[in-house]
Amino acid sequence: MKLRLGMIGGGEGAFIGAVHRIAARIDDEYELVCGAFSSDPEKSKRNGAALGLSASRVYNSYKELIQTEKQLPEDVRVQVISIVTPNHVHFEPTKMALENGFHVILDKPMTFSLAEAKELEKTVKSCGKLFCLTHTYTGYPMVKEARQIVKSGKLGKIRKIYVEYPQGWLNEFLEGGDNKQAEWRTDPHRSGIAGCMGDIGTHAFNLSEYVTGLHVTEVCADINIFVEGRKLDDDGAVLLKYNNGASGVLTASQIAAGEENNVKIRVYGEKGGLEWQQDIANTLLIKWADKPAEIHRTGAGYVSSFASHNSRTPGGHPEGYLEAFANLYRNFALTIKAGMEGKVASPEELDFPGIEDGVRGMAFIENVIASGKSDIKWIKFEI
Repeated sequence: MKLRLGMIGGGEGAFIGAVHRIAARIDDEYELVCGAFSSDPEKSKRNGAALGLSASRVYNSYKELIQTEKQLPEDVRVQVISIVTPNHVHFEPTKMALENGFHVILDKPMTFSLAEAKELEKTVKSCGKLFCLTHTYTGYPMVKEARQIVKSGKLGKIRKIYVEYPQGWLNEFLEGGDNKQAEWRTDPHRSGIAGCMGDIGTHAFNLSEYVTGLHVTEVCADINIFVEGRKLDDDGAVLLKYNNGASGVLTASQIAAGEENNVKIRVYGEKGGLEWQQDIANTLLIKWADKPAEIHRTGAGYVSSFASHNSRTPGGHPEGYLEAFANLYRNFALTIKAGMEGKVASPEELDFPGIEDGVRGMAFIENVIASGKSDIKWIKFEI
């Protein structure tokens, strides 16, 4: 049985909408049945037609979609709504969808502000519906393996975390032209108070907390705007303190000329460390203080149930960004289906980002920007 999926946003010129649709299709857990793909009704209709949807289920707005779908018979109406709009159009459609009985998958960062995130958290906890936030990099099998190794205690108490996300795509003033992605991601009215730190810094932050199981308690940030005329940060570095006393360094930049999206994390404990990076995503390097390093690979028989559950191909066959994204969609679908059947989802199925990750991500943005503007620098991580 496929879950009936609807989409808000993701129309013409929207990179991430197509990624969500591909991710939803990889495991055949969803069928796209409706959408409101653009604030422009004509564009929404064109997108719906191109996707093969019935014209009667291509809507002019997210409000029309939610209100109309709610009135349809239970065995016809949409069950899960994927929201892939710019940041400033995250909160209202998500809240409305949840309150009207639909499960929601939402692109990150979760909302426009921390205040909205907290309000959304209340809605999720009270509505009885499930919520998934697409922090893609936690979907990689070897990232899940890294989390399980840290959790097992094999590395000892965690002392140091390095996480970085370098990009170079905003090395020039692209928002001054016709680049739709650059235009809204650098606009404080649509993106929020952060640019680079909101767009990719939140990914690095989430990855560090996911792999280590720790929570950031203090931050000290250096936030920069290098490209002349830009309104939001395009580069930054953050010193971090974690709740077990560990120290961390997070760097994120969108003006690192020549870089693509090589997200990387290194974690060091008392007995050893680990290293993972996206451009060799099937590999997890484990380093020991008293013996040779180990190379763990996706698809191998020795990996944890969490890594194997999120792998589709035999060892040696690369699984990448789209598959990692699909793992979030699949685990969310399996959790929904378990609930529909009166069952409890397995820990592996429940392993997807949720509302707490979203709130902490928005807190990261606001705390880091506050620290970057402050002369005090070190500030407590407030939620």
